[in-house]
Amino acid sequence: MTQTPENSEQPLEERVNNRSLRPDSDAFRSFMSANWAPSSQQLPAQSAVAEHAARRRRAISEQFKGERLIIPAGPLKVRSNDTDYMFRPHSAFAHLTGLGVDHEPEAILLLEPVDDGTGDDGGHHRATLYFRPLAGRDTKEFYSDARSGEFWIGKRPTLAELRAELALETADLAEAEIALTKNIGAAEIGGMQVRLVRDVDPQVDALIDTARINTALNPETADLSQADAQDAKLAEALSELRLIKDAWEVEQLEKAVAATIEGFTEVVRALPRAITHHRGERVVEGAFAARAREEGNGLGYETIAAAGDHATTLHWITNNGQVKSGELLLLDAGVEADSLYTADITRTLPVNGSFTEVQRKVYQAVLDAADAAFKVAKPGVKFREIHAAAMNVLADRLALWGLLPVSAEEALAPEGQQHRRWMPHGTSHHLGLDVHDCAQARAELYLDGVLEEGMVFTIEPGLYFKADDLAVPEEYRGIGVRIEDDVLVTADGNRNLSAALPRSPEDVESWMAGIYEQG
Repeated sequence: MTQTPENSEQPLEERVNNRSLRPDSDAFRSFMSANWAPSSQQLPAQSAVAEHAARRRRAISEQFKGERLIIPAGPLKVRSNDTDYMFRPHSAFAHLTGLGVDHEPEAILLLEPVDDGTGDDGGHHRATLYFRPLAGRDTKEFYSDARSGEFWIGKRPTLAELRAELALETADLAEAEIALTKNIGAAEIGGMQVRLVRDVDPQVDALIDTARINTALNPETADLSQADAQDAKLAEALSELRLIKDAWEVEQLEKAVAATIEGFTEVVRALPRAITHHRGERVVEGAFAARAREEGNGLGYETIAAAGDHATTLHWITNNGQVKSGELLLLDAGVEADSLYTADITRTLPVNGSFTEVQRKVYQAVLDAADAAFKVAKPGVKFREIHAAAMNVLADRLALWGLLPVSAEEALAPEGQQHRRWMPHGTSHHLGLDVHDCAQARAELYLDGVLEEGMVFTIEPGLYFKADDLAVPEEYRGIGVRIEDDVLVTADGNRNLSAALPRSPEDVESWMAGIYEQG
């Protein structure tokens, strides 16, 4: 007769702990909680971001007076069994709190409306950050909780510490459920209107949806579609709030750009080894990733280290190809600062340090397109005009080379667009906490929006001639070029935040030669 294993009825989610034996005797618990040096009671100084975050909360408060706003950080995400991915909070949460790096899984920012004009930050809401604070050394969590225990992941902040650092009221996450759901209900019966940033924390979504259904005038026929639309308006507003960067955000982006430029230097230094490796693209990727972790939080996005024909694949992140002398390497990479603001820079480098004649011709065309885009990027100009300026140059150049089946004018017309075969992506996107920042903003404020001082975006035209593209002569095939810079709109024009990284073909060659000479 087959015996049933003792743990056959054990819940699946608990079985991942079966690999290790954890003591649980009274004697162990007593011994574990004793004889620890006292923790420091000194509170941190207020962070430089605190005042900026308060202004952002005040701006969103003005748009949703009398409504409860819920902005979750998001939970940890399982990578495999009982190991998690490194935590990164949702960008809206980071923007409104100022918390970066890996703070704080499952945290929730609550903006509670007030009627008497005494809201925090001078707005119409009181802000409270709910999170799981550091557990005492006399608790089981201290030594047994692999996700939040100090013995496993290190010291975490107390309520008082984050309150002092962020100038923001804090509360234990255990109190959040009541605060989030109290008085939710239909307006007809005096209920509280609630807006939630959805699809960030499934448990918070479920909590609010359940409360909405249970307090509806008729729970059995409750329709959440209107609530979903109202939630979407909050996400939209939070995305649009990031269209203009404040001084602190610009400073963070400058730090991210500076670290990224150092990473590009490390890549050039690693190219001789990359050439000898059967997966040279991985050597390139690794060289940049090491610098990103040394100088920042890590990568702002997966690095594109595309050599040869791989450079014609727009989002090539497999990075398992060879790096060959005589070919080009397209490196699209960005360091994410500890504040979570990321750079996004692309350079196309001749692997052996010198462009061939055809490579230089294609590269110069892309550079001229980028320069044309820079010239129009100033306050009062529509965002879409940046792209148009770059396309004018590329269409003219493709026509000059005899590659277009029609004239440049015909290709540029809406009913034409043949030049986009070799430049299928947009020339610019906003940049900030997300590499494609403000993505939920309305089109009239993004693509059709007018440039304003404080906007930060990329300028990144390219030309991509695939190895199997029979529409171009053989000499062009396998050449992919993109040049991408990070741009800040100023009062009277723009500033290239990544200008310190060489752009012209001559400067690229000279820069690379200097690095090689240094060894």
